[in-house]
Amino acid sequence: MRNRDYKEFAKNEIYHIYNRGVGKMNIFLDNKDHQMFLSRLEENLFPERIDKSEFSWNEKRRKILPSNSFNLICYCLMPNHFHLLIQQKTDLSITKLISKLCTSYSIYFNKKYNRVGAVLQDQFKAVLIKSNEQLLWTSFYIHKNPIEAGLVSNVYDYKWNSYLEYVNSMIEPLCKKDILLEQFKSKDSFVSYFQKSLVSKDTDYKLVGFQDLLIDNLD
Repeated sequence: MRNRDYKEFAKNEIYHIYNRGVGKMNIFLDNKDHQMFLSRLEENLFPERIDKSEFSWNEKRRKILPSNSFNLICYCLMPNHFHLLIQQKTDLSITKLISKLCTSYSIYFNKKYNRVGAVLQDQFKAVLIKSNEQLLWTSFYIHKNPIEAGLVSNVYDYKWNSYLEYVNSMIEPLCKKDILLEQFKSKDSFVSYFQKSLVSKDTDYKLVGFQDLLIDNLD
């Protein structure tokens, strides 16, 4: 992924970020791949959590972004693509985060599977969240991705999205959950709202962005 800002990102704004494998290829082939992607994401969101004592010499040289630069609101890792809902908290651009994340993961993926070349499409997509309605809709759209794709029938059965963080306080969070949860009277209200969104078949293209619908076509 080229390190360039071809999109305009602004402090305190929230964006729906997504990208998929080059040629629509699968980019997560086993549990270790999912875990590695989330580990790379965590070390750039929360560098203070990372214990570098067991890192190799090359890993210790890897530069990590300043703490508290971004809020991750929710995420979902699908077989051939990913969704991230991110708030930029400083002037440090989201492009820096996505570039580091995707470059690091691509190096890991190519080494593991003995391949060369691009792993992810060069230009990730970004949709600015302009309203609270859009924020809520997009978060639930991301969380129900595995169900819409037919990977699971119950979102609780999918390990690689952040919904479980929202309903299980025992899980160490990657997400800034209160951005969504503070809008509900209780966690049960949040769950109820999500369940209603599963029943609804109406899709507002203006809220989610047309490109989002294209990336979730796994054919």
